[in-house]
Parts: sequence; C-alpha cells; structure tokens
Amino acid sequence: MCKKSDIRMSIKDLKKNITAEERTRFSEQIRCRIEQLPEFKQAKTILLYHSLPDEVDTSSFLRLWKEDKRLLLPAVKGDNLIIRNYHPEKLKTGRYGIIESQGDRITDLSVIDMIIIPGVAFDKKRNRLGRGKGYYDRLLSQVETCKIGICYDCQITDFLPVEKHDIPMDYIITESGII
Repeated sequence: MCKKSDIRMSIKDLKKNITAEERTRFSEQIRCRIEQLPEFKQAKTILLYHSLPDEVDTSSFLRLWKEDKRLLLPAVKGDNLIIRNYHPEKLKTGRYGIIESQGDRITDLSVIDMIIIPGVAFDKKRNRLGRGKGYYDRLLSQVETCKIGICYDCQITDFLPVEKHDIPMDYIITESGII
C-alpha cells in the first residue's frame, strides 16, 4: 500500500508537467462539465475555493457564477474551516497563502446546495486525498449536500488509502470526464 506522503509527492511531480495554457484549458473544461450537472443547475448556494497555483483554476468559476449563484468560500480558523459569503472586494490572503473571503460568516451549513472541493489526489471510487491537515474532512462531516471533487486527470489514481473519517465525493470531475 502506498503511503499518503508518497502519493502527494508523486502527484506534485506530475502536476509540474501541466503548462499554463493547459491549466487554463483544463480548468474551463472542468467548469463546463460542472455546469452540465443537474445538481449545479438546481443549486442556489455553492461553496467552492479560491485556487492555489497548482490547483484547478477557479477564478472563472467565481467570476461567472457570482451573478446567478450565492457563492461561499472557506477560511481557515484554528483547526477548522469557517464559511463566508464571497465578495470579490472583500478578499485577503490567509493561512497557507490561500485567498479567503472576509464576507459575512455562514453558520447554517444546511444552506449549501453544492460543495466543490480541491484535492491532491482522487481515486476511481471517488475517495479524496487532501493536503493532510483534515480541514475538509471535518467540514464534510457536518454537511449533507452534493460533493464534487475537481482535479486534473493526472491526479486520479486507482487506489487511495482510506480512513474511517474520509468522506467520498459524489462526483469527481476532470478535464476529460466525470467519475
């Protein structure tokens, strides 16, 4: 069985081969696939994330969806993620260099219709491997909504080590398909 740390290193190396042009194109393909889902069309409130440079670029998601959807972003507070309304004019760089919203805090997580989640790797059973701090694991244990992991094809593996607290995704979307 592969160790999580080995998988993280391997995927990091694979992502280095993605050019800036491919990253833009792949991210747009992923956004278009999300927009075709019935769950997306029905969703009024979506929690997504402001991407880091090595992740699927969500800047167009935020720009295009803010007119028709209520968008939320996570912010790191202690060992947990808190959820805030997305306002493009109320952003700041938080812990780990992640851009976070300074909008109003959301305490009723039942308003979230869909969560779009980054990951270091995903497997074909829709399991997710994060960066290792457990922020999303703790958040996902508190919500029951459509969970979509997004990543590049090179981040899909046949198998990931899974622990009892890990919550699988409902969908994983890459530039070439939906799992």
